Amino acid sequence: MASPAGYLRRLTRRLTEDIEELDAEEMAESSHSTGALPVIECTRGQEVTMYGRLRSVESCSRAAAAVVEAEFFDGTDSIQLVWIGRRRIPGIEPGRTLTVRGRVGERDGRKVIYNPYYELRDPA
Repeated sequence: MASPAGYLRRLTRRLTEDIEELDAEEMAESSHSTGALPVIECTRGQEVTMYGRLRSVESCSRAAAAVVEAEFFDGTDSIQLVWIGRRRIPGIEPGRTLTVRGRVGERDGRKVIYNPYYELRDPA
């Protein structure tokens, strides 16, 4: 059984720490428990499986090609997911938790995965 002092310390931390930091820590723990590779450890050219949440989703219908872009965050870092040839993808929306798989690339100095395989998950 947890000691009263330990409980009070955790409660005080939850009440005083930044909500975004707590959310990132919780997401990183969830990601780690699935056995997924943390985004921060991914390198260009590596085939990866990651677990996290979409922070933002944007549809860009350019003249020649439709594109859906999403910022994927796992608690350690973020990576851009890009689906080429799509205007919309059902279930791909901000706040949605998913597992993604693909090869890490680089665009404008940032990590990116083009046309990743994905599996929609229930929030943990």
